[in-house]
Amino acid sequence: MFCLLLAAAPAAPAANSLETTYRTAGPAVHAAFEDAREFLQASSAVFRRGRTEIIFGTVVSPEGHILTKASELGDLSDLTVTVDRESYDDPVLIAEDPTWDLALVKIEAEGLVPVDLSEATDPAHGTWVVANGATTRSKRRVQVGVVAANSREVFSKGGTVLGVALKNDDEAIIVDAVEEGTGAAKAGLEEGDRIVSFDGEEVSKREALLELLKKRRVGEVVKIGIRRGDETLEVEVELSGRVDVFGEETTRNDAMSGEYSERRTGFPRIMQHDIMGNRHFMGGPVFDLDGHCVGMNIARFSRCETYAIPAAELRQLAQDMMAQEVKE
Repeated sequence: MFCLLLAAAPAAPAANSLETTYRTAGPAVHAAFEDAREFLQASSAVFRRGRTEIIFGTVVSPEGHILTKASELGDLSDLTVTVDRESYDDPVLIAEDPTWDLALVKIEAEGLVPVDLSEATDPAHGTWVVANGATTRSKRRVQVGVVAANSREVFSKGGTVLGVALKNDDEAIIVDAVEEGTGAAKAGLEEGDRIVSFDGEEVSKREALLELLKKRRVGEVVKIGIRRGDETLEVEVELSGRVDVFGEETTRNDAMSGEYSERRTGFPRIMQHDIMGNRHFMGGPVFDLDGHCVGMNIARFSRCETYAIPAAELRQLAQDMMAQEVKE
């Protein structure tokens, strides 16, 4: 009899949970933040390859200048860009800033609504912020979170590197291998080259070179003096992050974090918030509830951490990068 009663009893809920409408991506939340969504609609961009969303962007001029995350952008030849509900073809790369992993792209447009970059100090802990979530073909959707930590520099995990392997030699620093795609490879460093100087400072020991690299950031360009046979040369090398070149061991937290950004450390200063997302959600603006842009998402670090370039730095970067177009 006891067994029959158990079998007839209705199954208990597996776990207590909020109704869908009250979850962070539910329609009730979207409705509560509709005013903030309009800022995203007007001033964020969506880069697509075919029907696939690649990355978001931040509109910084009425004439079509858009900032985004450089390392996720890839080849522009087959990308389309949607701003508000209009789609634009043939985006053009204007400038890049490897230190910040930032790209400036331009589309042929007029009358766009650039973000209103906040002139206030960094938002306090717990401040509500919004950013792009998944989109439809024409409509931005809002994701909600709060500022979660002090703004700070995030050093490159594993340190900064030239992009070469070095031989152990007591008398010289000898290049043993050059990693493909690095600044060292682009500068033409070759196996067997002897490194003799770093930004004008003579070096002869591997340890001394590594100490100099510790003081530099990812994306900086340094002058490297080399001796190749009887010839002495000086080349300019863009520095890389160690994990960007040589990879890193995947941790349990990483495995649980979904699609985090490949370049997620090595930034001069970031604002941290807890808006949900993945690597393809980067590049878009982060707004406070008054419509001021307080930053631009630059890296999905983990399942609960997203990094954004603060508004103060973003304003200067936009000005500097747009000035490069004028010079050209």
